[in-house]
Amino acid sequence: MSPRAGLTPDRLTEAAADLADEIGFENITLAALAKRFGVKDASLYSHVRNLQDLRTRLALLAGGEMIDRIAVAVAGRAGKDALTAFAGAYRAYALERPGRYAATQIRIDQSLIAGTPALHRTVEITYGMLRAYGLAEPDLTDAVRLLRATFHGYCALESAGGFGAPRDVQKSWDRAVDALHVALENWPQEESTDD
Repeated sequence: MSPRAGLTPDRLTEAAADLADEIGFENITLAALAKRFGVKDASLYSHVRNLQDLRTRLALLAGGEMIDRIAVAVAGRAGKDALTAFAGAYRAYALERPGRYAATQIRIDQSLIAGTPALHRTVEITYGMLRAYGLAEPDLTDAVRLLRATFHGYCALESAGGFGAPRDVQKSWDRAVDALHVALENWPQEESTDD
């Protein structure tokens, strides 16, 4: 059996995800992936259109993995317990799977992901957790952005060794999640623009 006989889009995406964790998402190339399979770059084009297509597939795979991990963590929890579990699962994925996590941060054409189960599940789980705080739109969107910015910023700094103070990083994380809980419980009401 020739090496290329086993190539499929899913197999290439999984291999690219593993490679991203090893060498960094930004270093993924079709040439590096072809080398891993012992085939020429051209052999990959019957399975993925181009590097952007591969990266999009990788982002969707990683996003699905991440929300599956978060879903398990938050199951049966509400309020601060759910927030803490959500945050912990997010951080663990980001630190354990750095290349995959980086893929979840790229901008993807919304028309490509609009109907995907992973996106639906992400919205369902994230918004469900936040509704326990009594939030509705537009506050839900604002709260999601606050959480994502906080979690991503913290994980990016932590993985880059950006926290140099002697305080334990886990304790700072726990306090940050406590602060987010307080912010969510005391969410400021948007002032009406009605005259």
